[in-house]
Amino acid sequence: MKTMMIRLALGAWMTAALFGQAKIAILNTQKALLETSEIKKAQADLEAKYKPRTDDLRRLDTELADIQNRLSAGAGKLTPQVEADLQGQGQRKQRELQRKQEDLQAEVERDRQEILMKASQRMQEVVKRMADEKGYDIVIDSSNTVHFKVTLEITTEATAAYDKAHPVK
Repeated sequence: MKTMMIRLALGAWMTAALFGQAKIAILNTQKALLETSEIKKAQADLEAKYKPRTDDLRRLDTELADIQNRLSAGAGKLTPQVEADLQGQGQRKQRELQRKQEDLQAEVERDRQEILMKASQRMQEVVKRMADEKGYDIVIDSSNTVHFKVTLEITTEATAAYDKAHPVK
């Protein structure tokens, strides 16, 4: 799909080049998005939202390390029952830690994807408006470009335009 879009864009550019000078701009879409105030705020909000759970994971990890240390320090000194109890506790903590890590990772990823999808759509609208205002015939993502003149890049402009169109509250 991406390759087909690149071919269409190149075809449009070549057609414009044949009939006159095409006005081209280069955009690092990922960088433009990640530099927006909205994304920076969203990242801080996500960290705050999930802080209690990451703190809980750290606590579980510390408890697990404590159990492992007690087992190591007590090797040969613990009764078989105490050693079995500690191993059982360690296994339960390990399973709990792993389950909670996986749940947290899935939720964070889902939230990030939702935020990025919304912001990507907004960025496309902003870039289209910029292209219309500045008369760009084509805007190419820098990730699909082998070489370009730095003067063609509009990444910083796109970020500023996005921040202006979608101010953080």
